Amino acid sequence: MSDSILLRTDHGAVATLTMNSPSNLNALSDAMIAALQAELDALAGDRGIRAVILRGAGKVFCAGHDLKEMTQGRQAEDAGREYFQDLFARCSALMTTLPRLPQPVIAQVHGIATAAGCQLVASCDMAVAAEGTRFGVNGVNIGLFCSTPMVALSRNIPRKQAFEMLTTGRFISAERAQELGLVNRVVADEALGDSARELAETVAAKLGAAVKIGKRAFYEQLEMPLSEAYAHTSEVIVENMLYRDTEEGIAAFLEKRDPDWDQ
Repeated sequence: MSDSILLRTDHGAVATLTMNSPSNLNALSDAMIAALQAELDALAGDRGIRAVILRGAGKVFCAGHDLKEMTQGRQAEDAGREYFQDLFARCSALMTTLPRLPQPVIAQVHGIATAAGCQLVASCDMAVAAEGTRFGVNGVNIGLFCSTPMVALSRNIPRKQAFEMLTTGRFISAERAQELGLVNRVVADEALGDSARELAETVAAKLGAAVKIGKRAFYEQLEMPLSEAYAHTSEVIVENMLYRDTEEGIAAFLEKRDPDWDQ
């Protein structure tokens, strides 16, 4: 592979981002966070891309933060408070960018996804995992509670299971992750890429404007009380109904033909 820490390849309306730092297990180093943030920001304005796959090169998906780099940062920044505040602010911004991205993002996970790597999976809209993949928020094992990974994890899986993972530091299997709702499907390792691409291409084949408005509303309504959520999504679906391409999609369905969409 290229020496670039992050690779992007486009196939039709699907972009694949590959974290390309296998020597440190694709850790979320300062450079990796910056590269991911920059590429996601670019994708947000790319109307030709309708779905994104996020994957890791080498043996694992992502092993979390770069502990060696964090140790050096602490020593260089007068006990590290300013360094750590900046690091976790940048990481949190990256994690919140994923659900705010107009395009759905699918994590293609293999090997391990631990600590901030597990957070990365939980922050994506969907995830496909290879058999044998392990997931964990293991910071507690070295005396560091995974407080920021907890935010995304606890919004993906039931709270008691999340708390058990956070306080025991134990890994869970891909199959258990699917049972809990952290991943959508588990497939054989050799089928991982094809499965993630099939899901991405299925999403990319839909009306992009409808998926975009729907993704935004999906996350917005999750934070609202029931009545407020219905009021908000009623406005969203009215807006969607008035799209020219939605009108064409309904007409095509009634006339039993493929839609002729502009977007």
